[in-house]
Amino acid sequence: MSDITFEQILREQGRLVHTNVGDSMMPLLRQGRDLMVIEQRPQGRCKRLDAVLYKRPNGKYVMHRILKVREHDYVICGDNRYTREFGVPDEWIIGVLTGVIRDGKKQISTRHWNYRLYVHLWCDFFWVRAFLIRVGRTLAKIKRKIVK
Repeated sequence: MSDITFEQILREQGRLVHTNVGDSMMPLLRQGRDLMVIEQRPQGRCKRLDAVLYKRPNGKYVMHRILKVREHDYVICGDNRYTREFGVPDEWIIGVLTGVIRDGKKQISTRHWNYRLYVHLWCDFFWVRAFLIRVGRTLAKIKRKIVK
């Protein structure tokens, strides 16, 4: 994108369809294969389990999921991460994920039952997920050392 920001697109069009960069939201979003459908942030507070696009003070855009709504901020974490980010204020959040376009073909709404099931299974058992991600990364490191 040139000089147009995500904030401008959302403000002017109300919707942004964009590919993701990185693996922090896997298995939901696969880099280079899926598109995110993001709508302008609704009035009021976001909800637990919303996947939100926010902009950190350093200018970096991030798509992560709200794990906890606190009085003045949120606790947020990527679906493929086990380290939570505390203290994300409302002012940083610019949009909310409303759908995923899988492989350029099938659109999955965040309101669909299978998406909601995935979110609950993936987030309600956060500590199990964190353990599995850590084990997987440890095994990958061991495999790399053996293959060297």
